[in-house]
Amino acid sequence: MEHFENWKDLVNPEFYIKLGGFWLVIFIIFAETGLFVGFFLPGDSLLFISGIYSVEMVANTFGSTGSGLWDTTIVAASIATAAIIGNELGYWIGYKTGPAFYKREDSLLFKKKYLYQAHDFFEKHGRLAVIMARFLPIVRTFVPIVAGIVQMDKKKFLFDNILGAVLWSFSLVFAGHYLDQLFLTQFNIDLKAHLESIVLVLVLVTTLPVILKIIFGKPNERTDAEEDNQSH
Repeated sequence: MEHFENWKDLVNPEFYIKLGGFWLVIFIIFAETGLFVGFFLPGDSLLFISGIYSVEMVANTFGSTGSGLWDTTIVAASIATAAIIGNELGYWIGYKTGPAFYKREDSLLFKKKYLYQAHDFFEKHGRLAVIMARFLPIVRTFVPIVAGIVQMDKKKFLFDNILGAVLWSFSLVFAGHYLDQLFLTQFNIDLKAHLESIVLVLVLVTTLPVILKIIFGKPNERTDAEEDNQSH
């Protein structure tokens, strides 16, 4: 059993896998959108590393199926299910109590600016935002709330939610599993020995769009949006 040692463990996906295995991974994915407290947790990298550990995770939780394909499918499908349920809960909360979020004060686990960024993203991309947001840290946490606030059609949201969750979970989990197998068999390189570098690359790649938006986004856009919300 892994034990918490320092704050760096909180952004280390391997730590969560060794700490709580399959069920903790599922809960984190659900919490990222369903409870709005997981935006600081390693989302994309957690899926990729879960793919690397998929056989071990399934074996320790249910007993091995004897097939790497089936083990990886179980992990990917379970993550997709958790992501779908989390988004649906986020949508429902936004639909019922959304306006209150704009009046809520910032805290350690809630930053209003992320809600505004998600709103801008949703306004720009519409329904496609629900699918695209899956691959963007922070944004994927708040887009379901925004979809609920603007009362997006429930059936359309559900369809986009399912499609986005399946694409996100299966692409990253299977990439982790099969790239690990490829490097091990073809180059005799165990990716588990290079997880810190892998996580760093994944974090840089997945957060780059958000960083560019913050740096090059129009400075007046957010002020106008804030004024609009305050006027209602």
